[in-house]
Amino acid sequence: MAITAKMVKELRDQTGAGMMDAKKALTEVDGDMEAAIDWLRTKGLAKAAKKSGRTAAEGLVGINVEGGKGVVVEVNSETDFVAKNAEFQEMVSAIAAAAAKVADVEELKATTIDGKTVGDLVTDKIAKIGENMSLRRMATVEGEQVISYVHNAAAPGLGKIGVLVALKGGDEAFGKQVAMHIAAVNPASLSEADLDPAIVEKEKQVQMEIARESGKPEAVIEKMIAGRMNKFLAEVTLLGQAFVVNPDLTVAAAAKEAGAEVTGFVRMEVGEGIEKKEEDFAAEVAAMQG
Repeated sequence: MAITAKMVKELRDQTGAGMMDAKKALTEVDGDMEAAIDWLRTKGLAKAAKKSGRTAAEGLVGINVEGGKGVVVEVNSETDFVAKNAEFQEMVSAIAAAAAKVADVEELKATTIDGKTVGDLVTDKIAKIGENMSLRRMATVEGEQVISYVHNAAAPGLGKIGVLVALKGGDEAFGKQVAMHIAAVNPASLSEADLDPAIVEKEKQVQMEIARESGKPEAVIEKMIAGRMNKFLAEVTLLGQAFVVNPDLTVAAAAKEAGAEVTGFVRMEVGEGIEKKEEDFAAEVAAMQG
């Protein structure tokens, strides 16, 4: 596969690696971006395997909490201008309220608001505002009490990042702190038991390759891997993470001090995982002039 300058730039942006190292990594793995990131990590050449473009699409997340159930929905738009539009915001709020009564996003699209299905409501708004929109996803959390937090709020219950936290015991103030922690740190799961085994296995393989590059015996490598995996699990699981409010405590320890147990959470960010098409307006203008 031909390795392009654009591919090299993308890999450099994501890892902080040098240009020649990025090109070599892509060449070694035949242009596979994820594999190239792992290759750089095993060679100690990736300063940070940071992901770029997680918020590639615009729009809003809307949150609704009723009793022990919370729901968060994501409605996408093409531009941030529409996300600031009062009509769009009202629609997202209405959809979030309707989501409290359904089980999944397909059922939500078919439910009615003022005599119209949510699907038709979105279609009508597309025609009126003149920009493409979509109801992308929804998620729910249930518990003894559910606390919500919206980051970069555009209006009450609407923003760029929405978090729901289910608590057993404790109080709303502590729940809000945990929700803000989740918004900032973005844990992969509540605990090790909830973590996708594929994520664990991939990290273990990367760490084994890094350890083997050191040339140490297998017995030593096994001990190294155990320590590194424990550190990894502490970094990606909510209960194992250092609490942003008090980094001397893990979230689990802070919850115990607060007389609470965190039983679940959801974090939803606008455009997460959507690849945004990059527009080259200068090239378009030049082409039009030609």
